[in-house]
Amino acid sequence: MSSSARDHDPAPDAPDSGGASVAVVVPGAPTPAEAGEQPQAPGQPEQPELPLLSTLADGLPPVVDTAEALERAADALAAGSGPVAVDAERASGYRYGQDAQLVQLRRAGSGTWLVDPQALPDLGPLQSAMGGAEWVLHAANQDLPCLAGVGLRPGGELFDTELGGRLAGYERVGLGAVVERLLGVRLAKEHSAVDWSTRPLPEPWLLYAALDVELLVDLRDALAADLADQGKLEWARQEFAAVRDAPPTPPRTDPWRRVSGLHAVRQRRQLAAVRELWLSRDELARKRDTAPGRILPDRAVVAAAQAMPTSARDLAALPVFSGPANRRLGSRWLEALDRARALPEAELPPHSLPHEGPPPPRAWKDRDPEAAERLTRARAALTELAEELRLPVENLLSPDTVRRLCWQPPADGAGEDDVAAVLAGAGARPWQRELTAGLLARALAG
Repeated sequence: MSSSARDHDPAPDAPDSGGASVAVVVPGAPTPAEAGEQPQAPGQPEQPELPLLSTLADGLPPVVDTAEALERAADALAAGSGPVAVDAERASGYRYGQDAQLVQLRRAGSGTWLVDPQALPDLGPLQSAMGGAEWVLHAANQDLPCLAGVGLRPGGELFDTELGGRLAGYERVGLGAVVERLLGVRLAKEHSAVDWSTRPLPEPWLLYAALDVELLVDLRDALAADLADQGKLEWARQEFAAVRDAPPTPPRTDPWRRVSGLHAVRQRRQLAAVRELWLSRDELARKRDTAPGRILPDRAVVAAAQAMPTSARDLAALPVFSGPANRRLGSRWLEALDRARALPEAELPPHSLPHEGPPPPRAWKDRDPEAAERLTRARAALTELAEELRLPVENLLSPDTVRRLCWQPPADGAGEDDVAAVLAGAGARPWQRELTAGLLARALAG
């Protein structure tokens, strides 16, 4: 789980998952109401700090890093019951890719398992053991790709506690915030940004990782109850299924354009220099299995592209390049700049890529005033409904879908059924279409 997912943000018919009682783990924990996020009223005494969850109900398990231990873990998970709490740690900012460096699993009757994908790159036995069990994750879209890379994919339903928190209307949806709100305990944060590719992993880090799944099923139960009370549980199920079934993200066109500060690069030849430096850095980072920014930060790429130095001395005069590591790599960066300098004008990259879809909304008033008015009406109607339903407007309906609909309404008319068909084609879930097709049809009609 990324540090942002853990630390930061933006009912009677609820199914019981069979998770253990939180009181067993943290005796005397406050009720959800006591752990709410209501602001402190003036003149009232400060509320006592919530207890810190620092111990595991079953103790810290050993790391699973052999084929024999993997089989034991698979047997135990298969013998367990109910949903499986799932999490993964990556070495973002340290390693080249987003591979899973540690996988944490917990299931009632099975206990917690910490699995080392470095030692065991194929976790197929765990996939078979979990079968069609429901997976519970926090910010599932962050972890599912790296879990798939080691052979783990949800075989049944998925429950995402971050996305569920958004649908429930919580202002803060990091794991720590949602746990505090619903379960009345705090999670430690001190190891959220460490290098999880380190071996052996220190025991405090392993404890931190195990605590991420310790209460995840209990959190799922409390959140499902709240969603059911609000009449949103079916909405959540549809959203979770969409996350589970989403296809892999396609590769970006010109990924070098994501360099921070690229907006300051004005000339096409300088853009070519950014591209060549990025490609050279990426090649080296991949070879070393190191995060590219640890080799050469983006700000240095931009500075070199703007200055276009021609000698080692001129390059070393720029910030970052004077350090010993980049002095040793100086010839590599100069060669990249020389390649950009030698490109014919016709081969220089354009300032921007062709835009697919509607233009930026700020340009609508000049290019199509009627479309601009449609978008204004649609946004106002959706915002009002989202506030009424207590959920973020972007979760009510994708802003990109709204823009495309308003820029190019259905050619055969803009009745409610026509709008619903467009929304379905854009991937909107049934609950979203049911709530928004009518009001969008009215907004399009004026």
